[in-house]
Amino acid sequence: MSSKKSAVTFVLSSIVLSTQAYADFLTDSKATLGMRNLYFNNDNRDGIATPSKTEEWAQGFMLDYKSGYTDGTVGFGVDALGMMGITLDSGMGRHVGSTMIPSDSDDRAVDEWGRLGLTGKVKVSKSEMRYGTLIPNLPILVANDGRLLPQTFEGGQITSGEFKDLTLTGGRIEHATGRGSTDQTGLAAMGGTRQSNQFDFAGGDWKVTKDLKAQYYYANLDNYYTQQFFGLTHTLSLSDSQSLKTDLRYFKTDSSGENSSGTSGYRISGYTKNGDGVIDNRTWSTALIYSLGGHAITAGYQSVSDGSSFTQLNQGSLVDKGAGGTSLYLYTDRLIQTFTRAGERTSFGQYAYDFAALGVPGLKASVMYLSGDNIKTTSGDDQKEWERDISLEYVLQSGTLKGVGFGWRNGKSNSEAARNQDQNRVFVSYSIPLL
Repeated sequence: MSSKKSAVTFVLSSIVLSTQAYADFLTDSKATLGMRNLYFNNDNRDGIATPSKTEEWAQGFMLDYKSGYTDGTVGFGVDALGMMGITLDSGMGRHVGSTMIPSDSDDRAVDEWGRLGLTGKVKVSKSEMRYGTLIPNLPILVANDGRLLPQTFEGGQITSGEFKDLTLTGGRIEHATGRGSTDQTGLAAMGGTRQSNQFDFAGGDWKVTKDLKAQYYYANLDNYYTQQFFGLTHTLSLSDSQSLKTDLRYFKTDSSGENSSGTSGYRISGYTKNGDGVIDNRTWSTALIYSLGGHAITAGYQSVSDGSSFTQLNQGSLVDKGAGGTSLYLYTDRLIQTFTRAGERTSFGQYAYDFAALGVPGLKASVMYLSGDNIKTTSGDDQKEWERDISLEYVLQSGTLKGVGFGWRNGKSNSEAARNQDQNRVFVSYSIPLL
């Protein structure tokens, strides 16, 4: 064969191989357009400090694109996340204290805002590495999605399922973008005003048996804290429609770096045993969930040690006003309060019902009550608080509007350690598959 024919054959073969390599990248791609319309009302029932009431209404859009992987031993892909929010109503002083809509230079709600996140990904065997925009859901870091647009993080994460019944996860987070912001910030703990750009984590989920799962995670926020998490969940099947789930969780959080010396800017807010802003906390909880048909009854208890409050990533004290908002892997992380103050002991119970058992699929309701005491603050050593939450959600199951979801959440909190609050959230959500 002549060298010319060899060259042509090589080029044609390369094109065919290239087409095959990218076939899975394209054919396995998925894209959805999510829409959320949210009315948010938070009414402070006592105290003279601003704000007395925050009330806003906005429409959010989230375009979520996930590619497949190129063919071969090492597969490559890319994900993209485009988000936009549009303010529908926020004025007459009702934007003050907003945790949903960014503010302009005059501290008024912006008319619209948006952000774009890109994530590169590589897959080898049963392991995947992602770098870029992340929305983690791990015991030591849970992205908050309690407003119009979700909180996002920037960094890298590796997830491996090479071993049967064992999933390993590790990575580093470097920046965060708050749920009510368009700007990235560094990282901090509650009350910290100095930014850290290094949150390292590693851990695993082990399915010991089909009914028993064990978890361990380690995390370090540079110059703030180190944290270890131990978790154990077990589900006991009592019959085809009846089960009892046991959920045990333990967090051990210690000071690290500059926080250890109480360096200004790296101190946390709230009560600490020596008044130096140094992190020292042990938090454990236990919950029992009894399910029977459409019924689910939860009863639990949580204890927070009195060295300091429970601590995880929280950018709320940084300059960017929209950087705040955090979620915790705790049953007590509720609509208004988290029940994680130093020394706090909390009993909680919840009743939930899935109306599918009555022939109304898509309709769900729940009510939860929590009561905490023994709270230590800078102004008292035995304070109390309670919260009652109601949730009602319905997703249309058929017709032109199939998949449209409606929801209402109402919370009432009375606390000796914070302001009394009533909160309502009303939302309509819908997701349209594009690919």
